[in-house]
Amino acid sequence: MKIAFYGSSLLSSRWNGAATYYRGIIKALAALGYDVTFYEPDVYGRQQHRDIDPPDWCKVVVYQPTQAAMKAVTARAAEADIVVKASGVGFEDDALFEEILNAASPHALTIFWDVDAPATLASLAADGDQPLRGQLGRVDLVLTYGGGDPVVYGYRALGVSDCIPIYNALDPQTHYPVARDPRFVCDLAFLGNRLPDREERVEDFFLSAAEMLPERTFLLGGSGWEDKPMSPNVRYIGHVGTADHNAFNVSPKAVLNISRASMASNGFSPATRVFEAAGAGACLITDAWVGLDLFLKPGEEVLAARDGQDVADLLDGLTLARAIEIGRQARERVLREHTYDRRAAEVDRIIRARVPGSAQGIRMEAVG
Repeated sequence: MKIAFYGSSLLSSRWNGAATYYRGIIKALAALGYDVTFYEPDVYGRQQHRDIDPPDWCKVVVYQPTQAAMKAVTARAAEADIVVKASGVGFEDDALFEEILNAASPHALTIFWDVDAPATLASLAADGDQPLRGQLGRVDLVLTYGGGDPVVYGYRALGVSDCIPIYNALDPQTHYPVARDPRFVCDLAFLGNRLPDREERVEDFFLSAAEMLPERTFLLGGSGWEDKPMSPNVRYIGHVGTADHNAFNVSPKAVLNISRASMASNGFSPATRVFEAAGAGACLITDAWVGLDLFLKPGEEVLAARDGQDVADLLDGLTLARAIEIGRQARERVLREHTYDRRAAEVDRIIRARVPGSAQGIRMEAVG
């Protein structure tokens, strides 16, 4: 079974929070016998800041941000049994989706895979004339990287045939415990790019907590924070490549996850950072959101905070022994229930239920 997957970037996480998710899902689908080609535009300097080389489990086609190049790669959709258009590709998304839908075989399963569903639904509610609204009526299925029932109901209200969340997860071969790295040693670390619907929450949950605990050390990673005012006990290190994420997670006493505003208000939206940290055995403090207990148990496998004061209180009372135990239990939980192998098996079941004869075709490809 051939999948044509059009997304932001598989090769680079630069301004691309979905990279880990794409890699985990596609790698696990390839292990099940799917033949995946990922099409990504050369935008935002991502090709100059790759985190991984082109993998052996997926063919990657990088195209230039021109109309001609876009038409050339979308024409390849005709060769696929399954055609996926992700949200937020980054170059002419509306035109890209239209070309993909026009090129796809009438027998192909067409999927819109939304990696930021709360924001997409809010945008559609604010502007009902977007081309995406009509395009959604032409796809067979919407998959999302989170959101739970609120997202499912929101998409069904738009008339899509079905919407199913496929949550973030862990690739144990990518994120795992490593030795501590002096570059990242501190009391609390946060990694995230500066985005409009995250900045205010970073000010509350991270920067204000640092001000409350001047004797503790804080580490901020991610792009865009260069000119952000912060207290002297916060050290800013800029973009952290995925190759350093394990060390970034295990070296502090605790790491912090802060959901973007739209995802926090919607709930049921664990970021990739949640599973990366848990997979490395880190003690994770996260902003509290509805649905957290579906993934990790608050108080035992994760610490949940309502605001910066909670973060400061949790950190102030956190012993190293307790931090280690929370990280150990979190790792056990995600390895047991939340790996990309499990997520890919779910995607596989969804596909087999919708593509006649697909189960046999996948088995034949898998054995060569």
